[in-house]
Amino acid sequence: MSRPPKLLFVVTEDWFFVSHFLSVAVAARAAGFDVSVTVRVRDEALKARIEAAGVRVIPSAHERGHFGPLAMLGHARAFAKLFRAERPDIVHLVSVRLIVLAGFGALMAGVPRRVQAVTGLGLMGASRGAKARAGRAALGRLLRGPLGGKRAHHVFENREDPALLGMDPDGPRVTVVGGAGIDPAREPAQPLPPMPPLRAALVARMVHSKGVDVAVEAVRRARAAGAPVELSLCGAPDPENPRAVTEEQLRAWGAEPGIAWHGHARDVAAVWRAHHVVLVPSRGGEGLPRSLLEGAAAARAVITTATPGCATFARDGVEGFVVPPDDADALADALVTLAHDPALVERFAQAARARVLDGFTAERVAADFVGVYRGLAEGLR
Repeated sequence: MSRPPKLLFVVTEDWFFVSHFLSVAVAARAAGFDVSVTVRVRDEALKARIEAAGVRVIPSAHERGHFGPLAMLGHARAFAKLFRAERPDIVHLVSVRLIVLAGFGALMAGVPRRVQAVTGLGLMGASRGAKARAGRAALGRLLRGPLGGKRAHHVFENREDPALLGMDPDGPRVTVVGGAGIDPAREPAQPLPPMPPLRAALVARMVHSKGVDVAVEAVRRARAAGAPVELSLCGAPDPENPRAVTEEQLRAWGAEPGIAWHGHARDVAAVWRAHHVVLVPSRGGEGLPRSLLEGAAAARAVITTATPGCATFARDGVEGFVVPPDDADALADALVTLAHDPALVERFAQAARARVLDGFTAERVAADFVGVYRGLAEGLR
């Protein structure tokens, strides 16, 4: 190829691209790719940051939400029009929704190669009900069928998700990466604050799948047992998520003893300076939560659930405690144990930081993606 291969990221939100994929885009540019992103621009400062990194921004009007078949076809056609205009050699589609909509658009437009990044399966992954099983089966058939083949490479954030879709996590067109990765130089380990009390922080969108209600109930039970435990909820409701926790509910929880709701956390490093535990009581459906990596990078003990992604990173009794999802009693027991054992908190915290450095860095994740891009680009020669 006489010119640099053109790589186009397709992402819904500007903040998500910056937090999860900007380092990958920068690494791709350094590897010789011409990189752009189509994304919904919510924040002009984030747009300027992306462009300052040498990545061209193509504003997108694509909205999240539930659409019928005709609307989905319309979105696929809109993506096809964009791809025909931009003529990318490789499109990097982020999230199941865009893999389907923009994936079919890429097929319509004849895009040569696709990277399809499954950053989590959402309710399909979290639920074991019949509807979720049917959804996983249908998605698996799409990824192995019309949205698969030699032109596509699938990237997951844990080994369980491809298996749920009937795919081999060790297959030639599947790569598993360490989430979004963390830059340990930018997110250094921080000294733990004094105990008591044990301070736990849940940093996430305030939605049902994050287990916010389970965390609140666990803290109630831990405090009722006499443990000095405090919980900070750091995040905002997601108005586009049908199972978002309401602001009214968050304010009510924040009025309870030992529980505080702080809203969206603009300075995550400041959150970890004030807390001992990164609490991720996920119900499942996530790839690998970035908040888990951020808290661990700051050297904070982990309490999370035995769900794909979370249990990929955290090992029970090593970086912290891994408990069953939706189990407030088990979560409360973990909090009580740590509240009475500062030495164990310290041991878990140091192990969590070491775990991040062992394969979950932004440099490692970016290198894995660049390897995928190069492999696809070789097929274009």
